[in-house]
Parts: sequence; structure tokens; C-alpha cells
Amino acid sequence: MKPFKLLLIALCCAGFSAQAAEKAPRIVNIVNFIRNIEPRSEEITETVLYETVARQVAQLAEYELPATFLLQYDALINPRYKELLTRKVYPGTEVGGWWEITQPHVEAAGLKWRGRYPWDWHADVGFATGYTPEERRKLVDVYMEKFREVFGKYPTAIGSWFIDAYTLGYMYDKYGIVASCNCKDQIGTDGYTLWGGYWNQAYYPSRINAYMPAQTRRGQIPVPVFRMLGSDPIYQYDNCVGGALQGVISLEPVYGDSGASRQWVEWFFKSIFEEPCLAFGYTQAGQENSFTWPGMEKGLNIQIPLLANLFREGKIRVETLTESGAWFRKHFPTTPPTAVSALTDYRAKNRKTVWYNSRYYRTNLLWEGDTFCIRDIHLFDERMESDYYRKAGTTNQCVYTTLPVVDGCMWSTQEQLAGLRVMFRKADGSWSEAQGTAPAVREKGKDKMQIEWPMTEGGELDILLSEDKMEISGPQEAEWILELTTAPNAELPFTAFGAKRVTASHGGFGYAFDCLKGTVTTNGPSAASVFTLHPANGKIVLEFRPE
Repeated sequence: MKPFKLLLIALCCAGFSAQAAEKAPRIVNIVNFIRNIEPRSEEITETVLYETVARQVAQLAEYELPATFLLQYDALINPRYKELLTRKVYPGTEVGGWWEITQPHVEAAGLKWRGRYPWDWHADVGFATGYTPEERRKLVDVYMEKFREVFGKYPTAIGSWFIDAYTLGYMYDKYGIVASCNCKDQIGTDGYTLWGGYWNQAYYPSRINAYMPAQTRRGQIPVPVFRMLGSDPIYQYDNCVGGALQGVISLEPVYGDSGASRQWVEWFFKSIFEEPCLAFGYTQAGQENSFTWPGMEKGLNIQIPLLANLFREGKIRVETLTESGAWFRKHFPTTPPTAVSALTDYRAKNRKTVWYNSRYYRTNLLWEGDTFCIRDIHLFDERMESDYYRKAGTTNQCVYTTLPVVDGCMWSTQEQLAGLRVMFRKADGSWSEAQGTAPAVREKGKDKMQIEWPMTEGGELDILLSEDKMEISGPQEAEWILELTTAPNAELPFTAFGAKRVTASHGGFGYAFDCLKGTVTTNGPSAASVFTLHPANGKIVLEFRPE
């Protein structure tokens, strides 16, 4: 690189560092993961897969952007990838591991391969969850030693659609990995369900459940797990309702209506890089080579130049997964509160949303036209052990969940969308759903989100989201409630309703939330009512801290 270019980049980075000290950074990881074979299509040969990665490498070098390339074991032992990823990549690019299990990997560990093909995507074969803890240790050890043989050191970044807590903890304890990544929330896609987790950004997982954010330093694996794929914050959530197979609306460049749409990409980048986010904003770009270069070229030709321009302007950080993990660990001893806001709607349906995450819970607020609902609340408890922590999964499905309080997808049908809504009592004694205008959303300090929603009934609904609480304030002169309604046949977790506490059980694990201010009843005005929250002096305060 020419000295003048180096000077410009240094000045740009210095300028960004000054900005980052004043406000939350916006971080992008470009993560491309690599398979050596693709058994689902005869046309996708080993050469096609290699050439796809070569094109990704060349494009990133052209735009002078660092990236993270993650190798399956079968690609790790292919000498062509070592040559490509050591000699052709842009300086600062890293190589790490992609944790899908293949036949040569299993056999190198002295185990018997059970797959239909040398790479089999079924969860009980192609992922560590399908192996016993002893077998997982062997798979980790043989991969790490082979990686060191090829690249001269152990990898510091390991990613997968999902890595179980036993494997992730072993990778940290023995080999000191710095960062990991897993799939966005989804239902049934490719047989994998991850639902109710820390939405976007990154979290420290529980020692016994890699999908569950931990609440304590003692109970966490100190490896931040970054959420992949750049999920649409408005429309991905209810792309299916009632637990049906969910489609994909994401930054992945192979999807024509999202990652390969300039309109969508520019809207998504505006939401992630400019709207309120608290500690930091984050997205992952990139694509696995199985989709081939013709499938991803259009989308990458939109995304990569945009990211390069934003990086040069000092508006975002483009860095490796390991760099982001090291920064996260330096700044956050436990999982921080973060948020994702999307306050415009590329579909022109007047939808707006705010996601809030902490180590205790996540919630999603949704406005549609002049209406509002709390679409989602899931609680986190590091003591909830994963089904896969001690034993192998035996089916081609994999399911990770957290603890639902409100689930606007799984508890819904097309005719009846679940949610927690504001209801007003009218002069004739009947109840009606509140209506209002556009909300104002702002960060309050380093860990709180303040939302103000002007209502047409008069007054304003104020919502303060903090690390372990949700405070909702409304007009004292009016009679209003928050009412949870669901589809009639929804499978709900609630076991008891007290005036101040609601208890529930999910997957045999008991949990609860408390109403510190206001009261809980079950005599709501709607036929589909599950419970209602009544304010005291115009205020409701919910606490989501585990006992």
C-alpha cells in the first residue's frame, strides 16, 4: 500500500477514535465462513467453493477492509485455503474456525462418522450438540492442533450457527479463544430454532447454556458471542407466526428483498449505525461460500462499497471478530444493556421498533400506524441448563430458547397477534386500545432507553427500560391498563398469578417476574386476555431479576 494511503487511513482511524470516546461505536464484522464441499448440489464443486472465497478475498482487498474467514476442518486441511488466506488477503484479516463438523474432522478425532455425506447439516451429526462431552473435547483438540500446524498458532475466533456451552467453555479454558458468533434468532430454519435470546450485538453466555446470557461473572463463559446475519429489526420477528417455519430477512447478500436490495441495505445501515443503541451498535456482514459468488455478488457489490465509505468517513469500525471480542471484554465485565432502533419503515407501513437487551431480559416495542404494543419480553437465567450440556442431541433438529413473558410470534395466529397493549376505559365503561403519534426514542445515560409516546386520548405514555426493570408511566387522570392477549390455543407458560408476582415454567424450569408498582389481575376486558397490569398513581414497574 502506498505511504499516502496509509497516512489517510491512520488519520481516519485517529478521527474515529476521538469520536468513539464520546459516543457508542458502531461495529461491523465481515465474517465469511468456508466449507470444502457442498453435497446439496452437484454443480457446486470444490473448485466453485474455492473460487467464491477467492472473489471475496479480492473484493475486500480492493476496498481495503479487514475480515474474518472461518474454516471448517475439511477446508482447513485443503492447502489451497492456506495459500489464499495467508498471501492474498488484506492486511489485518484473520482466520479462525467454523464449527460445523465434517467426516475428516470426526475421523481425525478417532470417532465414527454417522453422516449421510462428508458434510451433513443435520444437528445430530454436523454440530457439536450431536456428540457427547468427551467426543466434543476430542473434536476441539484435533481441530486446534491441526490449525496450529497449518497457521502456526491456535485460532482466537470460533463461530457456528450454534456452539454448545460445554464446547465453548472448553475452547476458552484450554485454548483461550477470544470471541465467538452464532445465528440470529430464527424458528425452524434449516431445522435450527434459536428463540428469545439476546437480540443482536453480543453477550456472555452461561457456563451451562450457550444461548442464555449469564447474570454473573462467575456463571459466565468470558467469551462474547456476537449475533450474526443482520436480522431485520421490524419484519424478521413475525415473518412467521405460531411457530411455523420462518423465512429470512437479513443482511445476507443472497436475499433479493433484503441483503441484495439497495433500498433495504441503506435503510438497515441507517438503523444500525445512526439510531439509538446504548453501549454499541453492531452487525455482521459476509456469507458462506456454499451460496457461490454468482449468488452473492450483487448483494456484496452493494454492501462492501457502502461499508468502505462509512469506514473511511469514520462513522463505523470494520474489524475482525477477535478485535471486537477483545474490545468487548475490555469494556464490559458482564453483558451490557444495548438496543437496536428502527424508527423509519422501508416498506412504508409506518412501523417502528425498539429492541432492548440486558443480561436480565430482552424486550421489543412495536408501533404500527397509530397503535403500539410490547411485542416481546423474554427473561434470562444462567441457571437454566441447556438440553445439550451433558448429553448429545439425537434428532436432526436443534432448539435453544429462553424464558417467555410475552411472545408475539409463538403465541399468535394471523388472526390474533399476541402482545401487551395499552387499553383505555371510555366514558361508557367499555375499553379501547390506545392510539397515538410517533414515539420519541433516546438514550438515557449509558444503560437506559427512554421512550415517550404521545397518545390521542390525551397525555403521554413514558417507558423507561433499564437493566432489570421496565417502568411504564401514563396519565393519572385517565383509567388505563396494560393487557396481554394471545391466540386462543397458545401454549402459555404461566402457572400462577398473584397481585404482585407472576410465576411460570418453561421446559421444566420455573421463573417469575414481579410487579413492584401497580397490580396484576386476570380479569381483563378482552376475551383473549391472559393478565392485566393496573397502574398505581399512573405507574407500573416490572422487575425481571432472577431470585
